[in-house]
Amino acid sequence: MMPDLISGIRKELKRNVDEKTRDSASSFFKEPVTLYGVKVPIVNKIARKYFPEINHLSKQEIFLLCEELLRSDYCEEAFIAFGWAYQLRDKYEPADFFVLENWIDKYVNNWAKCDTLCNHTVGTFVERYPQYIEDLKRWAKAENRWLRRSSAATLIIPAKEGKFLSDIFEIADILLQDEDDMVQKGYGWMLKAASHSHQKEVFHYVMRNKKTMPRTALRYAIEKMPLDLKRRAMSKD
Repeated sequence: MMPDLISGIRKELKRNVDEKTRDSASSFFKEPVTLYGVKVPIVNKIARKYFPEINHLSKQEIFLLCEELLRSDYCEEAFIAFGWAYQLRDKYEPADFFVLENWIDKYVNNWAKCDTLCNHTVGTFVERYPQYIEDLKRWAKAENRWLRRSSAATLIIPAKEGKFLSDIFEIADILLQDEDDMVQKGYGWMLKAASHSHQKEVFHYVMRNKKTMPRTALRYAIEKMPLDLKRRAMSKD
């Protein structure tokens, strides 16, 4: 079943290739990316279409299917794999964290894969098992740039909901002077999300750290703040 199903997905992706989509999508990445050039809504439709065919399988069997898709390196196949993993959210168990960590370490190689996996799948896992936030702090110190970005991207949705503020600041502290712009954008985005519910606290954090925080991260963090607060944060005083 596995080879036939994977083959069917790949044929369907190839049938839906759009060269303009591929060229446009490629322009959003600094690094080389492997793309079919299929629009995201169509990719999501394919993921939903095939999931009922595998829903009777065990979680471990579905994870193996996901990994088969990830090995291809195509972004669209990764999005399908991550969508299937999210569909399993009611079945998550603590050990699954290390499956997701392994995927980031081995297969995530651009911001789109990172954020697609972390915003929903890993973020949902951490909300269910918040003790694994300590592992996000470990990721923040990793050599792999995508694990470092993932430490922040995982908390985007919880941050918007006002959760885990002290942990968010601790992860931001670890990443504060990271030289990688993908990481800077990631933790700046996390702070911006936290500012939805904790604007005052995030503003004070930015003001305390603005002399050492990279401007990229700072701009992301204050993006949704009122103009007067933005001016104060961006001033050299």
